[in-house]
Amino acid sequence: MPLATTDDGVRLHYEESGAGTPVLFIHEFAGDHRSWEPQVSALSSRYRCIVYSARGYPPSDVPAELERYSQARARDDALAVLDHLGIERAHVVGLSMGGFATLHFGLKYPKRARSLVVAGCGYGAAPDGREQFRASCEALARRLETLGMAEGGREYAIGPARVQLQKKNPEAWNAFAERFAAGSATGRALTMRGVQMRRPSLWDLVEDMKRIRVPVLLMAGDEDEACLEPALLMKRSIPTSGLLVFPRSGHMLNLEEPEAFNRALLEFFRPAEQGTPGLAA
Repeated sequence: MPLATTDDGVRLHYEESGAGTPVLFIHEFAGDHRSWEPQVSALSSRYRCIVYSARGYPPSDVPAELERYSQARARDDALAVLDHLGIERAHVVGLSMGGFATLHFGLKYPKRARSLVVAGCGYGAAPDGREQFRASCEALARRLETLGMAEGGREYAIGPARVQLQKKNPEAWNAFAERFAAGSATGRALTMRGVQMRRPSLWDLVEDMKRIRVPVLLMAGDEDEACLEPALLMKRSIPTSGLLVFPRSGHMLNLEEPEAFNRALLEFFRPAEQGTPGLAA
């Protein structure tokens, strides 16, 4: 089983498929490396697609200490995978929690990114909702620890921005829900407390985002209420960004609308690689 080791000794499971320009995919809180199967299947004929499971998500290691989970760690774990594979620059694609990691990767390591795709990013980001968000994160972490993933995560899997997938593609939703229920309650609870609860608000990153110069594609579903205003904030702040809003879509864009999502990636990667004016890194 291929493993990349981080600077603090955590082993991350990764998989790769295809050849060409590297694309690194970073999954959401409720997913894992398998969440990107529709993208890998479609893009691996043209790109070297790399997926990995975050720390706390088997078959990656599940550290037991809270201090080993943070937004900075999530950002640097992406770098660890690229370093392990000897990849200097890659397109970096993230959804939700992975979208935050992608954004922070671009802020810290811009020379390692050919482009950034930040999708479904924004939960808990609004300054006036921070305390409520943190309280809900802690409540979910406790439920997972007390009841286990299957029972404790049941409501999360059918949240108002996830039922869209259930309606559009029940088979894909069932696969997502089964994988989520089989995850590590310890890893998810620590991720919720260490990464989600403690990450900085996007509103605190505006000045940093103004300095981004790599091409950025922002994506949001129009029924994913918590991510719409943050997407607009990022669009207004990042000078090299474009915003794509998916109609009648929720949070799991890459699974809800895989063909449209994949098409957007391909159309975005091409000018980013060719150095089209306004997109050149």
